[in-house]
This record gives sequence, structure tokens and C-alpha cells, in this order.
Amino acid sequence: MKFLLIILVVLAVIWLWRSWRQATPPSKQPKPPTAAAPLEMVRCTLCSVHLPVADAVAGKKGPYCCAEHRQRAEP
Repeated sequence: MKFLLIILVVLAVIWLWRSWRQATPPSKQPKPPTAAAPLEMVRCTLCSVHLPVADAVAGKKGPYCCAEHRQRAEP
């Protein structure tokens, strides 16, 4: 009879410990990565390809995707 009582007490302690452990949130959860800010886009004056402003080649008639397109459009 004592053996059955000890087993019941041990099982109750294990059950309470596991339910308490699942109820408490983890202290250090990794934060999801933040999204990068969207880039400003421009359209090439010659071929109409969209590209970031930082990659565009400036010309007299507007932005271009490469120096070759600028030379073709602005002789």
C-alpha cells in the first residue's frame, strides 16, 4: 500500500512540474528579423527597366540602367 502511495505522489509531482513548466513562457525568445526599408525605384528612360536609385546612372533626360543606355539616348 505504501508503494502505491509513493508512486501516486511521484506521478502527481511530475505532472505538476510539467504543467508549471509549460505555462511559463521562455525568458529569452529570439526576435524575428526586422524587414529592411523599401528602396526607392526609378525607371530607365530607354528600356523602362525598374532599378534602385542607387544603381541608376544619371543623365540629362533622366535615369538610366547603365552607361551604354545613357550614351545611346544622349548622343
